[in-house]
Parts: sequence; C-alpha cells; structure tokens
Amino acid sequence: MPLPRRALVLAAAAFSATLALTACGSSTGASADLGAKGTVAPNGITVNLTPDQKRVTTAKVDAIAALVPEEIRKRGTLQVVDSLGTVPPLDFHATDDRTIIGAEPDLAHLIGDVLGLKVELNPVSWENVFVGLDSGKYDVGLTNITVTEARKEKYDFATYRLDILGFEAKKGAGWKVTGPQDVAGHTIAVASGTNQEKLLIAWNEANVKAGLKPVDIKYFQNSSDYYLALASGRIDAYLGPNPTAAFHAAQTGETEVIGTYSGAGDQVLGKIAATTKKDNGLVKALNGAINEVLKNGTYAQVLKRWGLDSEAVQTSEINPPGLPKTG
Repeated sequence: MPLPRRALVLAAAAFSATLALTACGSSTGASADLGAKGTVAPNGITVNLTPDQKRVTTAKVDAIAALVPEEIRKRGTLQVVDSLGTVPPLDFHATDDRTIIGAEPDLAHLIGDVLGLKVELNPVSWENVFVGLDSGKYDVGLTNITVTEARKEKYDFATYRLDILGFEAKKGAGWKVTGPQDVAGHTIAVASGTNQEKLLIAWNEANVKAGLKPVDIKYFQNSSDYYLALASGRIDAYLGPNPTAAFHAAQTGETEVIGTYSGAGDQVLGKIAATTKKDNGLVKALNGAINEVLKNGTYAQVLKRWGLDSEAVQTSEINPPGLPKTG
C-alpha cells in the first residue's frame, strides 16, 4: 500500500528536522509541511491538493471514440491501472488520504473524455500493473511507464510525456551529475525494478571497467525512506523520475536536482507512454485521444497545473524507439 498524505507530511517534516541537525553551519529553516509550502510546483504554480480537483475537461470526439474496441465501448468504462505510490505530482493521495490525484489521473480523465468513456482508476503495486495488463483485467496503464524495446514485445505504447530522470541531493551538496563518471564513489539510492535502476547499474559497470570507484547502490521503495536517508547523509543522492524530484525540491527548499538524464539512456530520447496489451486494438484510440488533447490545449493545461511544462511532447507516437535491451 502507498503511504497516505499524512505520512508524506511526517516524512517531509522529519527530513526538515534531520537536515537542520546535520547541515553544516545552520538550518535553512524551511517548512516541509505539504499543507503549508507543499502546494508550490517547480514552475511556481500553486497546486490543489484537495479531493475537489476541478480537473481540466474536454469534449468527446466521435471519430476517435469509434476507434475503441467494441467490448470497451459497450462497457462504457476505461479501466486505468496506476502504480499507487508516493510520487507527487504524478500520482498520489489528496488531503483526504483517499482520492487519487496528480498529472497521470488528470491525463487519464482527458483521454476518457475524448473517447466518451468513464475512467476508473485501479491503484496497484508496480509489478501488478503489468500483471493486470497481461491478464486483460485493465485496459491501459498510465503510471510513468517508459517505452523500452523489451516491453514492446508484450505491449503497445502511445507516448504522452518525455521520460526525464533526476538526481536529487541536499541543497548545496556541491556536485553535479552529467554522466556516469560523476556518480563514481557516491552512494546513490534507487527503486528496484525500474529503468533508473537499470541505468545506474549500467553506469556503475562502465565506471568499474574504467577503473573508477564503484557506486554504492541502495534500494528504497518508499519516498519517506529515501528522504530520511538523504537528510541523515546515509545516501548522497536519489535517482528517480525528475517530476517527483523537482516537485519535492520545490516543496522543501532543502534539496535540489543536481542532474537530469534521459530515461532511455544516451542513445534514445526517453518517452513515457500509455501502455496497453499488445494487439488488443486500443492503442490507436489512445494515440488519437492524446493527440487531440495536445491539439486543443487541454494537455498543456494539465502539465502546467502540475509543474511539468518542460516534459511536454509535441505529438503522441505509437511504439517509438525505446530503451535498448541490455546484455
């Protein structure tokens, strides 16, 4: 289960308190309470964290809705699976600890509007996202899923956002990450089973081969855990989705993003996509719906309200080149 919002508040507050004790010289004095400062996104927009989201909406487009497989059209609902975690601004709980909010749910509802379908969000653990897609229990995954060549063997993709990873460290840490050599000798945390883990492992292997110090890789699945580890100095940085890192840094004022990188490595521009079981007939409708909201401006409104303007795509693509297979 994900941590409720109050746990995020406690974790962030603990981060602030621990940082005050461990920082050289003095504390920043910044409040990390999500209810106080945590409504500010990286672009300066005030974020609504309440259950009353007043989401951006758009009109149904009959020609695109007609692309939806008949079974789903007759059902009238779009079963969207999302990985329920502590990942603001992508997908997290509102102040009621129950309502799912974020950029991903907003986009899901926009797609549902265009297709004339009621969206039902199904929060599950990360690994069960793919189990549910494989079984046909869910129609589409909208949960920061990166296009990869390996995944393309089992799934179809309609892209909707750039995949940018971010290294989050204490503010003023004095180092930047521009490539593999910059993480040598550092302790970096990452979530297991993710593309960022794959990237970090590849960087470490290249560094060791080049005679550089290895990376001490630590694994955390909950944001509260790596926030505390970062504050106490047990890790030097955390590698995760840049939207989450940038959003958290804007909230606390005590961390910063010290480097960003494509989620598909240095050869391919990483892209996040709506993900559906291969050849189930839904990807063209998803692609059409995303391109419609790109064209009519509602997509831009959603990204702006969550501070994700810099990660917008110009068009939605079906099954573009993804993270290459490794070894």
